[in-house]
Amino acid sequence: MPGFELFGEEEKKEVQDVLDNGVLMRYGFDGVRNGHYKTSELEKNLATKMQVKHAQLVSSGTAALTVALACAGIGAGDEVIMPTFTFVASFEAILSVGAIPVLCDIDDTLTLAPKAVEKAISSKTKAIMPVHMCGSMADLNSLKKICDAHNLILIEDACQAIGGSYENKPLGSYGDMGCFSFDYVKTVTCGEGGAIITNSEIFADRAHKYQDHGHDHIGTDRGAETHPFLGYNYRISELSAAVGIAQLRKLDQIITLQKKNYTIIKEAMGVIEEVSYRKVPQNGIESYAFLSIFLPTEELAKKGHEALVAHGIDACFYWYTNNWHYYKKWEHLFEQKSLGKLSQEQQSGLLINNRSFKDSDQWMSRTISCLIKVSWSEQEVKERALKMTEALQSVFVGSI
Repeated sequence: MPGFELFGEEEKKEVQDVLDNGVLMRYGFDGVRNGHYKTSELEKNLATKMQVKHAQLVSSGTAALTVALACAGIGAGDEVIMPTFTFVASFEAILSVGAIPVLCDIDDTLTLAPKAVEKAISSKTKAIMPVHMCGSMADLNSLKKICDAHNLILIEDACQAIGGSYENKPLGSYGDMGCFSFDYVKTVTCGEGGAIITNSEIFADRAHKYQDHGHDHIGTDRGAETHPFLGYNYRISELSAAVGIAQLRKLDQIITLQKKNYTIIKEAMGVIEEVSYRKVPQNGIESYAFLSIFLPTEELAKKGHEALVAHGIDACFYWYTNNWHYYKKWEHLFEQKSLGKLSQEQQSGLLINNRSFKDSDQWMSRTISCLIKVSWSEQEVKERALKMTEALQSVFVGSI
């Protein structure tokens, strides 16, 4: 999955262009840039690649979510529905704009369950935030219908799924806004970075201002620009954007390699009847960043993960006990361990939503996800597939 596996001369050239002209900030210093505006270039390339009208680069995937929420007018006391399986950035972004994260069960897609979402909607709900974890998507058609019926904003967190698609649309482009992360272990990396994509003129106009202290970016004198509303600093640097330009050109190559390696491993594991696979929604094509499997029970899943490790298989994850990606280890959220005092609305909302999620547990407790790398040779992939098959087979001997 990681784009850094394919770092090469292309990235070096783009970065050297920035170092040669000496302007590391995306705004201003027009006279000495020699025509180099790397962030603007990457935004145009990303919008074209994602088949949308607008793209806004920011400093991280977390920043992208934060800016998207702010652009949607979400703030104090509003509720945003998010899944129990995601990275902590999801609720961090929601809390940062003063809103309340409402956790919601997942289904066999390992993403938001539409039926659970409908039950979680209240008079305070303003947005639904599906997270396309591990390279595959939520049932976006069903979620869009729910949003339309309740006048809600649909914000796609596609940070782990760039390159996938749904109903022939790139992931991130289906909802009102889509967010990407370009950190060091993402499919496309800038080292650190993120982006918001949208077809909305209103959201796009708000985004470019909000991520730069509220600057309106009108005219050629940055110091004379006005500030139509409050903003904050979520800018990306020209150096990071330069890396992203070269990386985005490789996206199709990366997805092709991921699919090839994913397919070899999945086909090898097809001999294990006890293994099943996450559901990819109809009309969806995953990015093949991870191969996620279900084992029959929690106990077997734990043993399966242990067997994979014992057989020398790295980068396989048992999310159920993971500190960062599943709600069971988010005690800092539920116990409200915040350096800055949360609002009364947030405090009350978190207490109300501090409950068990049995439907999520029955999926996540049986899930193992294995990262798909792009630097493996075909021989390495085949050897890995054989070892994974042997490891999982060993778990079922005498178990069923």
